[in-house]
Amino acid sequence: MNKFLFKQIDNTGLVLFRAVFGFLIAAEAFGAIATGWVRRTLVEPPFTFNFIGFDFLQYLQGDLMYYYFVIMGIFGVFVMLGYKYRFSMIAYAIMWTAVYLMQKSSYNNHYYLMMLLCWIMAFLPANRWFSLDAKINPELKNPAMPRWVLLVLILQVWIVYTYASVAKLYPDWLDASMAALLMEGRKHYWLIGDLLQQNWVHWTIAYTGIFFDLLIVPLMLWKRTRTLGFVISVFFHLFNSIIFQIGIFPYMSIAFALFFFSPETLQKKFLPKKKLNTGNEVIVPKYKGALIAVFGIYFAFQIALPLRHWFFKDDVLWTEEGHRLSWRMMLRSKSGSLTVYVVDKAKGVRERYNYSSLLGSKQQGSVATKPDIMWQLAQRIKAVEAEKGRDVAVFMEAMVRINNGVYHPFTNPNIDLAAETWAPFKHSEWILPSPKDYNEKPVKE
Repeated sequence: MNKFLFKQIDNTGLVLFRAVFGFLIAAEAFGAIATGWVRRTLVEPPFTFNFIGFDFLQYLQGDLMYYYFVIMGIFGVFVMLGYKYRFSMIAYAIMWTAVYLMQKSSYNNHYYLMMLLCWIMAFLPANRWFSLDAKINPELKNPAMPRWVLLVLILQVWIVYTYASVAKLYPDWLDASMAALLMEGRKHYWLIGDLLQQNWVHWTIAYTGIFFDLLIVPLMLWKRTRTLGFVISVFFHLFNSIIFQIGIFPYMSIAFALFFFSPETLQKKFLPKKKLNTGNEVIVPKYKGALIAVFGIYFAFQIALPLRHWFFKDDVLWTEEGHRLSWRMMLRSKSGSLTVYVVDKAKGVRERYNYSSLLGSKQQGSVATKPDIMWQLAQRIKAVEAEKGRDVAVFMEAMVRINNGVYHPFTNPNIDLAAETWAPFKHSEWILPSPKDYNEKPVKE
């Protein structure tokens, strides 16, 4: 075990990944300002739908977030350069975690992966070569790292891809109808828009997605298939970048290849002046037990969290319970309509409530389909009305359709959501059971 985990191996892949990762997280921060993401998501809305229990993060919302993201971007540049690396990486990790927990209207799996990688990278010796830290302090220079560093990174990537593959094993993905739906929104793309509507393209996308996610890590681990796996990875992720425009995620995924290629190959192509580690020394640290315990618990959670939806009542595609933090990437399209009624408890008067005045434009697209956001909206409405001196009950009538299917009632309109308690690991009984035909497609006239 000691030899397997603590043998010193070359760190060329790690230091190169640090530089690429730093560039990408800096681009994420500055790009969020440039594209208007910060404005739409964190400045304009009167409040954000934070992860439940993190309401205190609301105090960061507003114009302050522009400065917040600039500072975060600067820390990303420092990570890229390897300057004050440990401090910069921890600072970015804290700030990005706050951004992630602050809002759910722009949920994206790569935001979650970024958060995990930031925290992992914060505790890795990624600045011991090809960094300003090593240049300023030559004593820091070291061409080696313990093998567990590489194993942790590969295992994290493997978990992500494996769960992404397994999650696609449901009817609407297997019959390529979900791929067709995804491509329908790309009809207007120059040059390739018509091609993307072809039936064979939909089937190719559906099954390439399943097998790529399932097999890419094994392909990259085996020397004989590594180059093939890398070529496939580059094509796959560039396709996703062009078609789905999902930010830095495709490029971060391509950069994962640095964990798999040999140090000799990486040194020859990228760092010809770097010293290679040629020793076989095994250095067991005093904190061995704590290290194994921490990563053991961490990966137990990483493996367990994506499985939790099996312990909820009903289908996760319908209820959304257990959907987040589970690598369920681009699996379904969900849309809905929401009507809110309030009842003044003192007067007994029931009236329709204009909840859209409380929301930003981006928030309105998700409020009708996600139960936790509906519950938070109910709490918000109750608080707003309480400030006016009214004690109200809040009732919601939601209609939902999945993958452009038939609309079905989603919530029990007779339950006061403002009086309900949110239980993160328990099914919310005010969500109506999924109809047997909830994914049935409407009949075309």
